[in-house]
Amino acid sequence: MSRLSARGQVPPFHVMEVMKVAARRQLTHGDVIGLHVGQPSTGAPRAARDAAIAAIDGQVLGYTEAVGNLALREAICEHYAAAYDLEVHPGQVILTTGSSGGFTALFLAAFEAGDEVVVTRPGYPAYRNTLEALGCRVVDLDCGPETAYQPTVVMLEALPTPPAGLILASPANPTGTVVPADELAAIARWCAEHDCLLASDEIYHGISYAGAHPTTAWSTSRAAAVVGSFSKYFSMTGWRLGWMLLPDHLLRPVELLLGNLNLCPPAVSQAAAVGALTLAAQVELRSHVERYAHNRDLVLQRLPELGVHDQVPPSGAFYAWCDIAHLTDDSVAWCTAVMDRTGVALTPGVDFAPSRPGGDPALDGSHFVRISYAGSAADVTEGFDRLAAYVAGGRCS
Repeated sequence: MSRLSARGQVPPFHVMEVMKVAARRQLTHGDVIGLHVGQPSTGAPRAARDAAIAAIDGQVLGYTEAVGNLALREAICEHYAAAYDLEVHPGQVILTTGSSGGFTALFLAAFEAGDEVVVTRPGYPAYRNTLEALGCRVVDLDCGPETAYQPTVVMLEALPTPPAGLILASPANPTGTVVPADELAAIARWCAEHDCLLASDEIYHGISYAGAHPTTAWSTSRAAAVVGSFSKYFSMTGWRLGWMLLPDHLLRPVELLLGNLNLCPPAVSQAAAVGALTLAAQVELRSHVERYAHNRDLVLQRLPELGVHDQVPPSGAFYAWCDIAHLTDDSVAWCTAVMDRTGVALTPGVDFAPSRPGGDPALDGSHFVRISYAGSAADVTEGFDRLAAYVAGGRCS
């Protein structure tokens, strides 16, 4: 008999499935335009690569502390002082193997099996899937376009009972929207008053547009857990390095969990990250954000060609969350057909906003797609040329 736990039957994260299909098509056809994955088309900044090379040439690159190198934790504290005028201690910073590793350790340390944890719908699928694998009860909070797909204190007050936790992302994946500073502060206070752990996903900080300036939850409440990453703004997805700012009671439990789960984050990535936080790297990285802003404008200009109107404009990250109910009620089948016939890779919305009993059907991901504009302007233009031709030809599923 082959054993398989209920935890092992986690649903797929559809973008990873799309990545596999796109890679196979690229090998056979060579024509894929990737508008599916949140992967910057640029590599790590020059200063980060130079720091990694120096570390490889000059060090053993053995284990570090489970919480990461002190030099990098100090550099992260300096980053918070410069970016948010916020004093953070190195002892409050824990480095993780990507933000994903951080979320897993945080959930293990903070929540018991059976605890209710609120996630937004739409929202990042891995929160839900990981929480459910750990035995938590996920509570979907429907967040529509009227609040830019973000939660509010009014929504939290309407819950039957306060949950054990709330997972909030700003800027958010898949919508690219930002929680206003006053609303985030009110949410953080509500969570602190109701013994609800606010896990603030801030991995897209640094990527914002049109005057939006995302704030950190720690500006209001040190009871929150803040999750950051070197993947997105710093263009270091494959280096697998993130960090957390944690309240005192979670620091030691998370350190012990990480010491057992991962031992430590990759040493070479930690060395590179120190370089990524230098002023020289920031100049390079800000130029990437200018490119994302240009791509965002291209997407917003061209969405009407697909019949997508009244789009909630993204204020950060590099995604557009698009309602295509006029084209399909099966976004998986539609994205598959688009890939087959045009070579354009898109991400269906089904796991960002799964259908739920009692949920608002207008938010169901079965008629949404996520478009990523993290690549080049040429790819965005070519992708929309193909999509517009496909839709104009009456290709709907």
